[in-house]
Amino acid sequence: MLTATRAPQLKTVLLASGLVLTLAMGVRHGFGFWLQPISQAHGWTRETYSLAMALQNLLWGAFGPFAGMAADRFGTARVVIVGALLYVGGLLWMATVSEPTAFIVGSGVLIGAALACTAFGAVSGIIGRTAPEAKRSWAFGISGAASSFGQFLMMPVEQQLISASGWQNAFYILAGLVGLVMLPMAFGLRELPHEKASGPQQSMGEAIREAFAYRPFQLLVAGYFVCGFQLVFVGVHMPAYLKDKGITDPNVAVTALALIGLFNIFGSYYAGKFGSFLPKRYLLSAIYLARAVVISLFLLAPLTPLSIYLFAAAIGLLWLSTVPLTNGVIAGIFGVKYMSMLSGFVFFSHQVGSFMGVWLGGYLFTRDGNYNTVWGIIIALGVFAALVNLPINEKAIVRRPQPVTA
Repeated sequence: MLTATRAPQLKTVLLASGLVLTLAMGVRHGFGFWLQPISQAHGWTRETYSLAMALQNLLWGAFGPFAGMAADRFGTARVVIVGALLYVGGLLWMATVSEPTAFIVGSGVLIGAALACTAFGAVSGIIGRTAPEAKRSWAFGISGAASSFGQFLMMPVEQQLISASGWQNAFYILAGLVGLVMLPMAFGLRELPHEKASGPQQSMGEAIREAFAYRPFQLLVAGYFVCGFQLVFVGVHMPAYLKDKGITDPNVAVTALALIGLFNIFGSYYAGKFGSFLPKRYLLSAIYLARAVVISLFLLAPLTPLSIYLFAAAIGLLWLSTVPLTNGVIAGIFGVKYMSMLSGFVFFSHQVGSFMGVWLGGYLFTRDGNYNTVWGIIIALGVFAALVNLPINEKAIVRRPQPVTA
């Protein structure tokens, strides 16, 4: 049972973090819709825009541990405010800059840093510290469902904005929306003072060294690389892939990506719920293996709107269901004191995979004229991730008592 003083704050934290995640992840998931209009407007190849998206994802991961450190030390609210301002700046940059290098670097830095301050890594710590241990996996599932709802909600909105007002004005409108929603929600992420444990306290440096020397953490990092590779490739390149295959109706791609978001709401929620009483490592392994199977069936089946929608629904159930389970494993092993920071390090691996997935998709398409090689890599990586998650030990790490000096 939640205590009387804690229950209202948990509700507030879940609501505020849910709205921040809804917008942060929803806008970001729709960036694939700009690939063709921006490339055509500026005379770029797909590789240029793909590299910009890849750099965004890589820097999102690189900034993640630092955003997590700041959230753990100075509070989540301050970090989210900074992230919201960076997000607005990044969207305006993408709308106005036409020089390729400046577009790639500027949007990569601004959007990457913004996502590090507003997405899972930044808010995981306050959720883990606010929710009781018995409710923690469920709470992570709620936050994952909120981000999934953002994808479901924002996909058609972004496509309609581009169609109705043009790709440039669509960025301006989204920038205003981000500022109006995220900044007020940040104030709902202020933590109540919590008691410190008595005795010697673990420093951030000690927590980092402990985590990276621990085998289960290393395996978790390796598996999360695969998650990023798979999801960002599908999210960014799916609309172009369908058009290349003769599915020229843009509504099919919009509907497919929206279905991914819709079914991911249920996938994330139930992954968090099942993670409360089933071994999280087995659930993670099953998710990665199921992804490999679903993608294989999608590539083997005749490509029709129906097969696309079935694929979207199936992959949606598996989309971000890894997030509550991964965060739950981290909290269970290391505790919640440095939850945001350690989640940031794991997420960096995810974003290295995202960089490779989105950039390699554009590079190999430019080289080969198709995505066949990348699909093969994605399936193989799914099997690899299923195997590396199996031996993870989820039990709390046993720390030796630290000597107390006089």
